[in-house]
Amino acid sequence: MPHLMEGKVALVLGVANKWSIAHAIAGAFVREGAQVILTYQGERQKQTVEELAADLKARQVLPCDVTQDAQLDALANELKGQGVVLNAVVHSIAFANREDLSRPFVETSRAGFALAQDVSAYSLIGVARVTAPLMARPGGGSIMTLTYLGSTRVVEHYNVMGVAKASLEASVRYLAADLGPSNIRVNAISAGAVKTTSARGIRDFTKMLDGGAKLAPLRRNTDPAEVADTAVFLASDLGRGVTANIIYVDAGIQIMGFALTE
Repeated sequence: MPHLMEGKVALVLGVANKWSIAHAIAGAFVREGAQVILTYQGERQKQTVEELAADLKARQVLPCDVTQDAQLDALANELKGQGVVLNAVVHSIAFANREDLSRPFVETSRAGFALAQDVSAYSLIGVARVTAPLMARPGGGSIMTLTYLGSTRVVEHYNVMGVAKASLEASVRYLAADLGPSNIRVNAISAGAVKTTSARGIRDFTKMLDGGAKLAPLRRNTDPAEVADTAVFLASDLGRGVTANIIYVDAGIQIMGFALTE
């Protein structure tokens, strides 16, 4: 099988540990011949991400806190100074306060709501703004983010994150319209429930996994490798005509209503 991303450079934001979807995507990009650049947030993450980058044989690791415009600008300036031309950008970043996930949505704090929106949704806009100028013309490029079914359906204990994901998906469409004339595609992958470190912060997440495996048409949960391969499709020339889409990689659970039980 040919290397689908041979000669391409991809920036992947959100690789925090080897269980993350971003890590699976970065690994798939490297497998397909891409040079991968990873980012980390703060000194606490630096060593971990550098070790992961070494295992992945990533090109380099750079700091970036997506909540800080100065750091986004510094990331772009560093890449520009190196003469880097990006072909793909993966935004796999989300956060909400644990208490805003565990209590009823109606009790979401103003500060908690703003935080979830800033980190989980607005950051995609900031990332797109600084990376789009680094994409080749006229070849363009691909920007993608990760979302979840809780953006359009009420998922118990997902709460404020579901609203943030809805905002993220709307941002995908508006960004796709803005950047399309530059041949830059913007999409989201809606992954099914995956056992990641961050997902463990969702109350009763194990029940979500068990229930999803029973309800999904494929009768199983999502494999991170399936999400990663879809990211390869979107980043490669195979996905050159796809933009402004939410692509579901969730074993089909998005079509289901409710199950009748005896």
